[in-house]
Amino acid sequence: MLVLLGLGCWIAIGAFQAKSNLEQARNSAQDAKEALLEGNAQAASESADNALIRAQAARDATHSLAWNIAAGVPWLGSPFKTGQQVTEVVLGLATDVLRPAADVGIAIAPDMLYRDGRVDVELLRAQEPQLSELSTNAMRLNGDAAAITDPRYVALMSDARSQLQTQISSITSVIENAALAARLAPSMMGADGPRTYFMGFQTNAEARGTGGLLGAYGILRFDNGTPSVDDLAPNDDLSDAVAPIELGLEYDQQYGYAQPFTDIRNSNLSPHFPYAAQIWRAMWAEETGTEVDGVIAIDPVALGYILGAVGPVRMPDGEIVTRENVVELTESTAYIRFPTDQPARQQFLQDIANAVVTKMTGPVKSPRKLLDALGQAVRERRIAVWSSIPAEQKQIEQTPMAHVLPSDDAPYAAVVVNNLGGNKLDYYLDAQIEYAADDCSGETRASTVNVQLTNSVPDGPLPDYVASAAGLSPELLMAVPKGTNITSVRLYGTKGAELASALLNGERVPAILNTERGHPVFEVQAIIPPGQSANISFQLSEPTAPGAPRTPSQPLLDNVEPKVMVPECAE
Repeated sequence: MLVLLGLGCWIAIGAFQAKSNLEQARNSAQDAKEALLEGNAQAASESADNALIRAQAARDATHSLAWNIAAGVPWLGSPFKTGQQVTEVVLGLATDVLRPAADVGIAIAPDMLYRDGRVDVELLRAQEPQLSELSTNAMRLNGDAAAITDPRYVALMSDARSQLQTQISSITSVIENAALAARLAPSMMGADGPRTYFMGFQTNAEARGTGGLLGAYGILRFDNGTPSVDDLAPNDDLSDAVAPIELGLEYDQQYGYAQPFTDIRNSNLSPHFPYAAQIWRAMWAEETGTEVDGVIAIDPVALGYILGAVGPVRMPDGEIVTRENVVELTESTAYIRFPTDQPARQQFLQDIANAVVTKMTGPVKSPRKLLDALGQAVRERRIAVWSSIPAEQKQIEQTPMAHVLPSDDAPYAAVVVNNLGGNKLDYYLDAQIEYAADDCSGETRASTVNVQLTNSVPDGPLPDYVASAAGLSPELLMAVPKGTNITSVRLYGTKGAELASALLNGERVPAILNTERGHPVFEVQAIIPPGQSANISFQLSEPTAPGAPRTPSQPLLDNVEPKVMVPECAE
C-alpha cells in the first residue's frame, strides 16, 4: 500500500507539472505562430525557445517510472498514455517545427522579402528546402496528433487532446502555405524569365459565378520579382473578342445559352475560375496575338484592403480614394455621377484602379501590412489565380486562390448567384446561407440548403443603368418594377446528391438540373422586388460521405459566412 501510495503521489506531482508546462508550451507555440505571421522574427524566436523548454519539461514529467507503469495498465492507463502522446507531439512541434521556423522567419521577414517595390525571389527560393522540410515535419506531427489515444474517462485529457489537434492543424496550414509560396512564387514572379498575366477587375454590383462582371482589365508583368501594370482598359475593348476553346459538353449545356465564348459579360458564369481564366486568356490572344502566362482576378473590396495597407491615393482632380470609400465610389457613386456617360464612368473606374495598382506595385512602407491585406482578400475569395503552366496550376489548386470545384466526394454546398437583369443591383443584395444535414447512420442522408436573398435597394431615384432590367429578354413579355433584382441561384452540391424538392418562398418550384465537374447543379430563378426577400430551400438526399463539409462563399459585396450544421462522418 505504501508503494502504491508513493506511486500515486509521484504520478500526481508529475501530472501537475505536466499540465502547467504543457499549457505554457502551447501558449508559447501560439505566440510563436502569431509572431511568424506578423513577421516579428525576434518575438517568434523567443516564443519558440520558451515552447521548447516547457515542452521538454512536460514530456519528462509524463515519462517517469511511475507514469510509465500507470500507462501500461489496460483501459485504466488510457489517460496516462494520452498524456505521454500529447507531450511527445508538443515537444516535436517545438523542436522540429517552431524552433527552425523561427530561424527561417528571420530570413524571410516581410521587410526583407519585399523592398522598394520588388519581391526578393532569390531569397524566397533559397529558403524553399528548409520550408519544405518544415512542412513535412508539421504534416507528420499533425498525423501523430490525430492518432493520439482516446483518454476515455478523463475529460480534462480529452480537452487537451482536442485543443492540441486544433492548434497543430492551424500551425501546419501556415507552414504548408509558406512552403508552397516558396515553391511557386519565384517562377510565377519572373525569377526564371519575365511573366505576364491578364488581370481582371470584377464588379460585385453585377454578380457572376466568380464574383462579379469583368468591368476592366490590365496586363500585370513580373520581371525577376519586380511588378508593373499596363494601363487598364474597359471590357468594351474585348466586346468583339472570341475565345476559340472547348470546355466540354456539360459546360455548353449549362452556359451555352449565354454565349460565354463570344460575350465577355457572360464569360464567368461558372464559379470554377479556370474556365473564366481560359476564356479571358483566349480572348486576349485572339485580339492581340499574344498569350499571357496566367490570369488573376480581383474585386473592389480587395482594393480597399490594399489601400488600408499602402495608404490613400489622390486622383488627378484632387479626389482622395481610401479604404473606406473605394467600394462605394466604384460600385455605386460612379453610376450616379455618370448616369448616361458610360465612357466617362469607365474612365473614372480605370483611373481609380490604375492609381491603386500603381501604388501597390511601388515602394511600400509596411510590406507586412500589404501581405496581411492580400491574405484577407485571399481568405474571402476576392483574389483568384490561374496559371497556363500545368505544374504550377496543380500547386495553385492546393490553395484558396484557385477557386476550383473540388474533385473529391466530401460534403459540399456552394451557392452561386448570377445577375439576370443586366443591372447593378447586386450592390444592394444581402445573402444568408444555411447548410444542414442528418447524422452519418445510413448510406445516404437528408440535407437542406436554405438561401435568403434580400433586395435592400434604397427608396431614392437610381439611374436606369443601375436599377432597370435591361438584361431581361423581351421574349418573356414581363414587366417588373424598377429596382427589381432578377437572379439565378445555383446550388453546386455534394457528388451524387439528388434533389427532392426546391421551394421558393414556401412554394414548390421547378429547378433546372445540370452537372459540372461531377457535382450536381440545381438552379432556381427568382424575382426580388425592392425591399423584399426570396427564400429558397433546396431539399436533398446526398451520400453520407466522409470528410469535413465545405461551403465556399461567392465573393459578393459583403462577406457571406454560411451557417453549417453538417456532422462530419468518418471513413
